[in-house]
Amino acid sequence: LKGFNSFLQVHLRKNVYSVPFKLTIDFQRRSCVCTLRGCCWSPQSDTSVPWCFFSSKHGYEVDGSVRSTQTGFEATLRRLPSPSLFGNDINTVLLTGEYQTSNRFRFKITDPKTKRFEVPHEHVGSFSGSAASNLNYKVEVKHNPFGIVVTRVSNGRVLFDTTIGPLQYADQFLQLSIKLPSSNIYGVGEHVHKQYRHDVNWKTWPMFSRDIGPSGSMHNLYGVQTFFLCLEDSSGASFGVFLMNSNAMEFAVQPAPAVTYRTIGGILDFYILLGNTPEQVVQEYLKLVGLPLLPSYWSLGFQLSRWNYGSLDEVKNVVERNRLIDLPYDAQITDIDYMEEKKDFTYDKVQFKDLPNFASYLHNYGKKYIIILDPAISTKTLSDGSEYGSYTRGQSKRVWVNESDGITPLIGEVWPGETVFPDYTNPDCTSWWVEECRLFYNTVPYDGIWIDMNEISNFVQGSNKGCAQNDLNYPPFTPSILDKLMFSKTLCMDAVQKWGKHYDVHSLYGYSMAISTNDFLISRSTFVGSGKHTGHWLGDNAATWEHIKWAIPGMLEFNLFGIPYIGADICGFFDDTTEELCRRWMQVGAFYPFSRNHNAEGYIPQDPAVFGADSLLVKTSKHYLNIRYTLLPYLYTLFYKAHTQGDTVARPVLHEFYSDEATWGVDRQFLWGPGLLISAVLDPGVDVIQAYIPDAVWYEYETGAKIPIRKQWTDLYLPADKLGLHLRGGYIYPTQQPAPTTSESRKNPMGLIIALDDDGKAYGDLFWDDGDSTADDYLIFQNILQMNVINNGYVDPNNLKFEEIKILGVLQEITELTVSQNNVPQTSLHNITYYPSDKVVHITGLQLELGKSYTLQWNQQSSINERFDCYPNQDPTKEKCEQLGCVWECCFFVYIPNTVKELEQKYIYDYQNARYEVPISLNLPSSPVNTAQDLLYEVSVQRKPFGIQVRRKSTGTVIWDSQLPTFTFSDMFIQISTRLASQYIYGFGETEHTMFRRNMSWNTWGMFTRDQAPTYKLNSYGYQPFYMALEEDGNAHGVLLLNSNAMDVTFQPTPALTYRTIGGILDFYMVLGPTPELVVQEYTALIGRPVMPPYWSLGFQLCRYGYRNDTEISQLVEQMKAANIPYDVQYVDIDHMERQLDFTLGARFAGLPALINKIKAEGMRFIIILDPTISGNETDYPTFSRGVADDVFIKWPNTNDIIYSKVWPFLPNVEVNESLPEQTQIQLYGAHAAFPDFFRNSTVEWWKREILEFYNNPRDSSKSVKFDGLWIDMNEPATFYNGAIGGCRDDLLNKPPYIPHLGSRADGLIVKTPCMEGQQYLPDGTPVRHYDVHSLYGWSQTKPTLDALRNATKERGIVITRSTYPSSGRWAGHWLGDNKAAWDQLAKSVIGMMEFSLFGISYTGADICGFFNDSQYELCLRWMQLGAFYPYSRNHNEKGTRVSFRFLMVINKIYILITYLTSEKNILEKFSTQCLIKILLTCRFVEDRATWDIYEQFLWGPALLISPVMQPNAVTVDAYIPDARWYDYYTTNRVSCTITLPAPLDHINLHIRGGYILAWQQPANTTFYSRKNPMGLTVALNDTQMAEGQLYWDDGVRIGTYHVFFRKAVPSMPVIISTTFISSLEFI
Repeated sequence: LKGFNSFLQVHLRKNVYSVPFKLTIDFQRRSCVCTLRGCCWSPQSDTSVPWCFFSSKHGYEVDGSVRSTQTGFEATLRRLPSPSLFGNDINTVLLTGEYQTSNRFRFKITDPKTKRFEVPHEHVGSFSGSAASNLNYKVEVKHNPFGIVVTRVSNGRVLFDTTIGPLQYADQFLQLSIKLPSSNIYGVGEHVHKQYRHDVNWKTWPMFSRDIGPSGSMHNLYGVQTFFLCLEDSSGASFGVFLMNSNAMEFAVQPAPAVTYRTIGGILDFYILLGNTPEQVVQEYLKLVGLPLLPSYWSLGFQLSRWNYGSLDEVKNVVERNRLIDLPYDAQITDIDYMEEKKDFTYDKVQFKDLPNFASYLHNYGKKYIIILDPAISTKTLSDGSEYGSYTRGQSKRVWVNESDGITPLIGEVWPGETVFPDYTNPDCTSWWVEECRLFYNTVPYDGIWIDMNEISNFVQGSNKGCAQNDLNYPPFTPSILDKLMFSKTLCMDAVQKWGKHYDVHSLYGYSMAISTNDFLISRSTFVGSGKHTGHWLGDNAATWEHIKWAIPGMLEFNLFGIPYIGADICGFFDDTTEELCRRWMQVGAFYPFSRNHNAEGYIPQDPAVFGADSLLVKTSKHYLNIRYTLLPYLYTLFYKAHTQGDTVARPVLHEFYSDEATWGVDRQFLWGPGLLISAVLDPGVDVIQAYIPDAVWYEYETGAKIPIRKQWTDLYLPADKLGLHLRGGYIYPTQQPAPTTSESRKNPMGLIIALDDDGKAYGDLFWDDGDSTADDYLIFQNILQMNVINNGYVDPNNLKFEEIKILGVLQEITELTVSQNNVPQTSLHNITYYPSDKVVHITGLQLELGKSYTLQWNQQSSINERFDCYPNQDPTKEKCEQLGCVWECCFFVYIPNTVKELEQKYIYDYQNARYEVPISLNLPSSPVNTAQDLLYEVSVQRKPFGIQVRRKSTGTVIWDSQLPTFTFSDMFIQISTRLASQYIYGFGETEHTMFRRNMSWNTWGMFTRDQAPTYKLNSYGYQPFYMALEEDGNAHGVLLLNSNAMDVTFQPTPALTYRTIGGILDFYMVLGPTPELVVQEYTALIGRPVMPPYWSLGFQLCRYGYRNDTEISQLVEQMKAANIPYDVQYVDIDHMERQLDFTLGARFAGLPALINKIKAEGMRFIIILDPTISGNETDYPTFSRGVADDVFIKWPNTNDIIYSKVWPFLPNVEVNESLPEQTQIQLYGAHAAFPDFFRNSTVEWWKREILEFYNNPRDSSKSVKFDGLWIDMNEPATFYNGAIGGCRDDLLNKPPYIPHLGSRADGLIVKTPCMEGQQYLPDGTPVRHYDVHSLYGWSQTKPTLDALRNATKERGIVITRSTYPSSGRWAGHWLGDNKAAWDQLAKSVIGMMEFSLFGISYTGADICGFFNDSQYELCLRWMQLGAFYPYSRNHNEKGTRVSFRFLMVINKIYILITYLTSEKNILEKFSTQCLIKILLTCRFVEDRATWDIYEQFLWGPALLISPVMQPNAVTVDAYIPDARWYDYYTTNRVSCTITLPAPLDHINLHIRGGYILAWQQPANTTFYSRKNPMGLTVALNDTQMAEGQLYWDDGVRIGTYHVFFRKAVPSMPVIISTTFISSLEFI
């Protein structure tokens, strides 16, 4: 329930849909209301996901049978018994289905008893024909519950399936949900869609025409367009869905993928339109709703406008200054300031006194004049006291919108003050309006009309009387429209128009006004089919870089809607533009179909000439407008095709290149028709952009040179005066020499640009008219150009001729050209120029008359420079040459370079058989985005042997090259190898490593989660198939293989890497940095940012396995307090449980709840342990019995039998001999342990309930254990048996043909874990084998645990998990497992921390002083010094070993710096600028190769260098000091270079980097008290005497992002300073 005051969207679960809420009520009440409605209640951490969703009891069923009709079928639907959502449910409705054409199916649902409002559309109405035959679709009506399923006949794909959610049909609430075959959804408006392809992650878009400008919010804007297009797959097969309904509504999208239409009136009247391509779908749609108008040729020229020029003199000044710079410019527009007091059909006789002559003035320069008209008509007299004729005449004809009585004109207020509103649905009003336009034209001639404010806009709410309290003005359900008030900034909904209540026809106001106006027209408000009468602009945008970007998706959408005459206000309407923004906007705006520069009153002028005649803006504006005018014949032809067959004009790239998935989200580039690709700079300070070059031959427009790139992202260098323009091969583009106006350019010679495709062919056509129409077709194949006239009903008065032709992509010089007419050669005095470097032929001097047919034929000569030796061996012969497929003439071939393939995700799978894929959602963009990583690489697919090569474009370094003979893909063995860019590879885990970078000397490492203490070369707790690589030049990249099956990786000194896995697919993701820091940022952006821990969890923590009772813990706490040692968190291990049973308390720990409450009252926190396995041998153990009831446990396949093994829980009623070895105890006394399947939804709810009841004991509140965090262990999952009790049953899975290099390899996969055949179920019910998801067990437990913790405590909390997988860091921290009290573990812990920082799990630490074995005093002392700087700082050891907490030292230092650590951690999560823990190379010193091998020092963020002692008996430490200014933390003395630092037993070396400010706080024994202490700053100046720093601060426990964030830069200061009160400093 998003925001708790709107409505619910579609739930993630299958086959259920949302219940809209309108109430703002408390949590419990919302739950009750949901239940009362017969719905399901499930709170989610993601508030965009619905909490209340439909059960299967809602909806309708078919009453009786489906009945055949002449047009299709009909059926009676009866409502299923269920609570009403909003009242007035219609229990019986009529379904009518119509097979209107082979590609168009209509169904509507109506009330058979009561006539309901239906849109009186001029094109879309009742169908009187017979049912079509040879249907390309099949329709199935599901009976109970009712649903419509539409399938594509050719492939059986379900396109449209309403069974996902129940039909709702009430008087004022109608809803239908549709499951779609893909997430490629485009359309529906009018909104600001920041991307062209819909983000399906739970978005709800309201639709109700509204006077509100575009912004970053999800507001309903000016128009209503209910059509969307869905691209099914790379075959291009697509379909569209259109709902004919004009009531206020919502359109919700969800990840299923599915959409929901939710409206509050009318009927449900759906059309499904099929096409083989997206373009065909648009054509089908526009044939239904009305084909677009053909705009006047002059209206395709550039136009100038602004609101409030102030006077006609100023308008003329603008005209003159832009005319004098020869700016191509066809029309001048005046806004409402030309009117007298903003009254329509008047003009200001003072400031615009000469307006009646203004059109004539413009016509003398070949320009046109456009006026604005608003619909609201003033009720007041003119300024001289005379009557306002337009009002008087309208009043006499009763043409206004009336109040609810249908008689009294509704009075509102708009620009002229008190106004009435014409009812354009009334034919009398149309007559009145046409006459007023005619009368005004006779006074002030004009060439076009711009209609505005026609949503309809009203400056008072509803009317000057307000609006009545009724169900029209305040319906039971109000969609999520702006202000949540139906009559906000418009008319009362009970107002009356000819077509009906304003409630029903509100969004038709602009549509009806456009029909009435019917002139050259742009309209702000549109509806379905408006394009037949009007163009549109995207409204009152702003002069921002966001708005220049958002204009492109908007234009593409309105081309889908059939309104191709579309544009945005160039340079922005609101706000002062900048030169750079306006310059870039003029470049791209030159290619808007409707190209107009317009801005608002009160802001600086922004017409091009105002920037100066010699300005770069003027030069580039003229340049690209001249290109526009050159290509106007091509553009006009595109509009003709739109007008006659429904083509798009500004065309999405995917419409032409649908087979290339990379194009499906391209929305920062667009096409003119099929051939002209426009790639603009849309960001400030940028001269290199990322552009996608689709799979075709492309030529630079400026030079005609072929670009060597296709089907990939590439860098386009576009300096300040340049725009990316490329012509597609295979097309012919008609041109005309440009001029400052179209009236002049239409007299100029014409030409052709012929861009050849791979086969040397091109096609094109031209439409040219001046009332009648004619069309010329052009076809080129090989060396012949055929020009055929198709229809010649127009003779151009200018005797136009084609005088030049440019041919692009000509590999050989043209030596002879023949022009023929009717097979008769013609005399032609032409010239031929060949540009060999660009492969361009330019033919001039032709005289090919427009309207006549010609044939042009030419000869070419091969150039020696284009030959490549095809037989370099001795003794070449013609026979040997031709056997190789080469051309004999000393044996040569023409070299054609390989094409390359853009590939963000390398995805190799079995296309014939579905295989297991890792069920983890990564943060993948819905469409390609222009970020740094996208600019850096090029990808090519090699064929023999197969391989993929990835090259960094900036350096040419090959960073991935799998063209090696090792590639294997079988059912249980997949192998792929790649060459590497260097020896410097970091990552892969979880395995104990002895150095941070990998040893490339033929080492193999296994990955498969296992309860294995850290040991060299043995696979351990987690599974992290990610590595970061440094290239020889210091650039960095990272690679993730998203695969969870058992795997190993082998490094060899080539350098090369081989992956081997035993299942799944190969699903690679590469991030390219180029710095190590950026690699980690990009990787965590992909898998999810690390969790933000609570402040207290950054304090020191104590734990021990083996506390005897709660008294021992209590004494420990008191001892620590007495020793005055900072200490925030106390743990208990499994000893607190009764026989190691989760969610129980043993008798020796009966006082634990009271102890926890006591220490929490003293400012501390408490964390308990939970293991996943649950004992099945109990007679009264609710956790198990409820788990069985909820079916939460892993079972044997195809049975209902739980898989049992042995782990911790002991049998009941036995005497445990604790003197025996632990493993012996398990064998003798261990219970049957079951394994919860945390993928299941039921398990998640069960786990949540068990945790909540342990926290809040429902039977005895005194036994409530008020923990603050949860530590989940043994979740690999671990067993103390190999497999299961009684053995495993599937030898193939447990001992597959290839067993990776794992510990105990000979024993197969079941070592210390359950059987691989165990059956698990994904949240959607898909069965999966434990064989495939074993290594995801800990991952699947982590998020439910954090959700349950937060649900119980209502605080942020922290989860610590032993087993991890990529993205585990989003929900938990990690400790490095059961280490040993040994000196080598210190360095290994730093390596492990740094690796887990790479893996996106920054809250990491090792058991300080060691878990196994007795720690020695010096070891524990040095370890405490180091551990004080672990992000997760915990001392933990095993029972039976020496208690090590007595060695505690140096903890005060971490408490001083926690504020700095918190800021760095939050920056990582919120702002993504730092890794929390980094070695030097991953911070700022990658250029220093000496840092590439350092792993015994590390940094906190970028600024605090920690150099611990890691050797026994050492009193010094050799430290590497990177190239920066560094200060000793304790003395503030500067240090540099590699030095030996003193390190007495009580000292750890800390250094602060110059250029940074560290925030700190006086320490205390707990963070609860330290957070109350004074804060300070340490300002460390760099060599330029500058420093900057950041501070994040919040309450430390709140869930979410409530915070204060400071950033401070300090200029030159003489010394390092510390200040004790931040409040005394000014932060900016």
